[in-house]
This record gives sequence, C-alpha cells and structure tokens, in this order.
Amino acid sequence: MESENSTVVAEFILLGLTQSRDMQLLVFVLVLIFYLIILPGNFLIILTIRLDPGLTAPLYFFLGNLAFLDASYSFIVAPRMLVDFLSEKKVISYRGCITQLFFLHFLGGGEELLLVVMAFDRYMAICRPLRYSTVMNPRACYVLILAQWLGGFVHSIIQVALILHLPFCGPNQLDNFFCDVPQVIKLACTDTFVVELLMVFNSGLLTLLCFLGLLASYAVILCHVHGSSSKGKSKAMSTCTTHIIIIFLMFGPAIFIYTCPFRAFPADKVVSLFHTVIFPLLNPVIYTLRNQEVKASVRRLFNQHIT
Repeated sequence: MESENSTVVAEFILLGLTQSRDMQLLVFVLVLIFYLIILPGNFLIILTIRLDPGLTAPLYFFLGNLAFLDASYSFIVAPRMLVDFLSEKKVISYRGCITQLFFLHFLGGGEELLLVVMAFDRYMAICRPLRYSTVMNPRACYVLILAQWLGGFVHSIIQVALILHLPFCGPNQLDNFFCDVPQVIKLACTDTFVVELLMVFNSGLLTLLCFLGLLASYAVILCHVHGSSSKGKSKAMSTCTTHIIIIFLMFGPAIFIYTCPFRAFPADKVVSLFHTVIFPLLNPVIYTLRNQEVKASVRRLFNQHIT
C-alpha cells in the first residue's frame, strides 16, 4: 500500500537565484555581457598556445588545459541559467539534473587536480631546475593530464553514486539555480546524514586538503625564490602569485559550499554563482594578463591576422 502512494520525482523545479524580476534581469544582463566577453578570451588563449611554437613549455601546456577546462565548465550552468531567467517555470528533468551534477564535479574535480599538477610543475621549475627538463618531459605531462582527467571522473562518479541510490518521492523544489549535491540530497525521502557525511569526505575534505597542500607548496616555492638571487626572481614571483590568486578563487567557494552541507546559508547562492559562472571564466584570463609571453603571443596573433 505504501508503494502505491509513493511517487517518483521525474523533474526538479529550480527556485533560481532570486525571486525578484528586476534583480533577475540585472543579473541576466551582467552575466550575459561577462559571458560573451570573457568566453571568447578563453578560446583565444587555447588557440594562441596551440599556434605559437614559442609556447611549448609545460607551463603553457597546462595553461591551455586550464582554459579548456574552464571554458567547458562554464557551459554546464551559465547557458541554462540565462535561459531560466527568461522563463516563468524553471524545470530540469531528473536525468538532466544528474547529468549536470556529473559534469560539474567531473570538470571541477579535474580542475582542482590540474592546479595541483601546475604547482608541482612550478616547484620543479623553480626549486629543482636542473632536473626539470628530465622530470617534466612531454610524456610525463600527458600522463599527469590523463591522471587529472581520471581523478575528476572518479570523484564525479562517487558524487553521482551518492545521489542515484537515494529515493525521491515527494518534494521537488530545488533551492538553487542549478543541480548540485548539497541541495539535491536534501530532497531525498530518507535520512541523509550518512550521505552528507560521505559528501563532506569526497568533496569538502578533499578540497580542503588540496587547498592546504597547494598553499604549503607555494610557501616553499616563495621561500626558495626569496632566498635566491637569480635574474628570473621577479618572473617566478609573478607566476606564483598568479597561481595563488587562482587557488583562492577556485578553492575558497568550493570549501564554503562542500564542507558545510548540513545547513543552508544566505550567501550560498551568491557563492555558487561566482564558483560556477564568474571565476571559471576569469581564471585563464588572470593567468594571461600576468604572463608576458602569452600576452606578446596574443598580440602577434592579432597582428598577423590584421596584416
């Protein structure tokens, strides 16, 4: 009799970023402008690194992968969010929700691991320069990138598995503008304490450990640079500072979202907006603006096409 009365949720209703139509319109215009300006910039970075024979160092290989990851990541949430701003009813199917959740964590987890790889690359280049070309050879770079993608896939599969075994039989209003584990779990028709705890370990703790590990590694690198007298000191400082900025932009919101899943905070949606839409598009641009070689290469690329 109980099974006859239960229903399976086939779709989720997204409550969105805000209920104010004026605020929705403002955010729509700002995000659309930002999206149309910055996204082509990411593809320009990828194209520049691919076409310029002078940008063959592992640093640029990893930067190109970061730009690709961030550009791909921006397609998961932003386009649908922009469409939903213009829709009266914001609905996503159960399968669509799971798919969005999978790619969100697949690419997000992969990017976290890529930042770890980039930190290792900088450590070898600055602290172990004599061994750098031997350790960071092309084959090793491809292996590291493959491991990064595989790590992101495993992380995401675990997140999806946490959701798939949960029963959804009643409430289907998702208090967000996209599907993510913390909000979806709360709609399950069962006690989710253990699942939320597993999510903290898989996402929150992993993110926190990567963040602390990256800060420690760059602290070691900066101490090494500060104590050296090489002429490339300012360049190394600039590169490491850029990496640290990206680490805070990437990991700060992620730690806020995934280490405290048991209660909702008023700032959750705003943090999620920056984490899923704004920062992914900004990351490669920040790298490029602080990298003289890439900026010079972009200018050369423009001059060649103009002339």
